[in-house]
Amino acid sequence: MLAKTSALARQSPRGRIIQRLHKQDDAPLHRMVNVMQPGSYARPHRHSNPPKAEAFIVLSGAVRFVAFDDRGDILQCLDMRPGSATFGVDIEPGVWHTLIVLEPDTSLFEVKDGPYSPGSDKDFADWSPAEGTPESARFLDELIKQTDGMPSGPAR
Repeated sequence: MLAKTSALARQSPRGRIIQRLHKQDDAPLHRMVNVMQPGSYARPHRHSNPPKAEAFIVLSGAVRFVAFDDRGDILQCLDMRPGSATFGVDIEPGVWHTLIVLEPDTSLFEVKDGPYSPGSDKDFADWSPAEGTPESARFLDELIKQTDGMPSGPAR
């Protein structure tokens, strides 16, 4: 499954694919494998209405988790790799966050409260550009530069 999903992620214009493991959108708990490629832009967002917790465990590759305050200032940066001291993250409802993919074919096990409703699943940060815009590539490049070398853990 990971090989197939990785191949699909490499072909996807978004640079990522989610393989859903739960049976339907109204399931109370969603379980997914998310495979992403470097350069994939996951617009900073939060899950607040309704409040939903979310967690990621890195299965392969490497990813940087970034949490923000309401203004877009970085609160936390975690580089996560399987077998390392930091291989996952648990995100409380309402926390602004994004992921930066550090290695090709990075795969994550993701779990999030359900049900899924496209209109209310995420609140996108108004201080971040929409996915697919020229500004989003610049935003991602700047975020990578800003977080490179930043200590992995809570912001100081």
